[in-house]
This record gives sequence, C-alpha cells and structure tokens, in this order.
Amino acid sequence: MDTGLSGKHVIVTGASGGIGLEVTRMLLAEGARVTGTYNRSAKALDDINRDWADYFIDVKVDQTSEDEVRSLFEMANRSFGRVDVLIANAGIANHEGKAIQEMSLEQWENTLRVNLSGTFLCSKYFFANLEKFSGETASLILVGSTAGFFGEAWYVDYSTSKSAMHGMMMSLKNEIVHVAPKGRVNLVNPGWTMTPMAEDALTDKDMTKRILQTIPMRKTAVPEDIAGAILYLASDKLAGHVSGQTITIAGGMEGRVLFTQDEVDLSEE
Repeated sequence: MDTGLSGKHVIVTGASGGIGLEVTRMLLAEGARVTGTYNRSAKALDDINRDWADYFIDVKVDQTSEDEVRSLFEMANRSFGRVDVLIANAGIANHEGKAIQEMSLEQWENTLRVNLSGTFLCSKYFFANLEKFSGETASLILVGSTAGFFGEAWYVDYSTSKSAMHGMMMSLKNEIVHVAPKGRVNLVNPGWTMTPMAEDALTDKDMTKRILQTIPMRKTAVPEDIAGAILYLASDKLAGHVSGQTITIAGGMEGRVLFTQDEVDLSEE
C-alpha cells in the first residue's frame, strides 16, 4: 500500500528506543527522510545510521532546552528541508512509584518539564517551521498514554503530563490550519507496551497477570503495534481527513478488572 510518505521529512523525538525506534524504521522503509532525536545514547540507532545514511540523521537533544530544540529544527531544515511531520514521542517515567505525599516537587517538575514542556517546545518550533516553509499539509502526532486517561496510582506526575496531551491536541488542531491549511494534529495513547520504559513491570509475572486482568485481548503490545498507528496518522493519503482524534492502542483495556488471575494464561503472551 502506498502511504504517500516517500520524500516526506519527519522528526521523531525519542527515536533511540521502543516505539520511537520502530516508527523510525517504518518511516524509512516508506521512503521518508527522518531526523531522530535521542537524549542519552544513540547506540540503538547504529544500524539505521549505517543502512539509511542518505535518509536519516540523529541529533542529541535535551527537549527541555529551548535553544537545543530551536537548533534541532534549524539542523533538520538544513539537512532535509521543511519538516512535514512531527512525532512527539520522547518522554520519561520514574521506575519506582511514589505516593503523592512522598513525591518531591523536584520529581514532579522534572517529569512535567520533559514530558509536557518538552512536547510544547517541539510543537512550537514545528509550527514555526511550517510558517517559514509553506505547504498545504502537515501532521503533528502527540504520544500520550492510557495513564493519562485512566490515571495511574503512584505515578501522578506521569499520568498528569500525559493527560495534558489531550488539551494540547484539541487546541493545536485549530491552530495548525493557519500555517498549513490541511494540517492535522492527533494523539496516540499506548497502553502497556514492551519497551525499555515498561520492561521491568512486564517481566514481573505477578504484575503482568494483574495488567492482563484489565485487557480483553489478554496481551500487551509490542512497539510495532503502536508504530503502525503512528504511521497511519503521519500519512496524508491514509489519514488526510483525521484531526483532533485520539487512538488508544491497548487491546481494549479498561480501568477495571475483567478476569480473575486464574483466567489469565501467560503462555498466550
């Protein structure tokens, strides 16, 4: 199927792991040019750098720094021209949960600074790029979480930062058309997905059983499940009239227990 992404320039934040790495691979396979960001290590991108040298660049970026985000877009424009699509995927979550009365203000502010302010800065300079380089179409895809919809006890900082993505989407879908008349903004909410961020929880059998009790399909996602939906939303050909929508990719997960632990068979995972 022709997605129409060939020749498009896409920035993927958090491209070095999990969902970001998989969607980067998919985009390159479709013929897109990709600028991928990372914060800690670019090692996971070594194969992509080798195999797609003419179509891919990676940039180390602290997305909480306005100077670094501005420089990211300047470099991306010099390398591949107008940025047509931004996939705002980068984010953090603390591995150890904490009750709100035990959570430090420093942790709260750091999570919101990376997940929310960082997404704001990337979106700001994406829109500035659209204003500078005219074009009819554009797509901004925000990556949230089911934690932003259902909440997540002991992770109020993370769930709050992801919940805010909905308000951002609903505002920016109305703004983007002023810089790209057929521009679109959408939100993807992954559920439990086997990524480095969730690996500790999903390798704990008791924890996995509790999770699967809330999911009708009784399985967790892999990065390809999420990346496929992102690819769809990035495509003007496939999703050209889709804007202001949230796609939740969580196997039908609900915020309630649907099965007893005895009814969950981990061998089907």
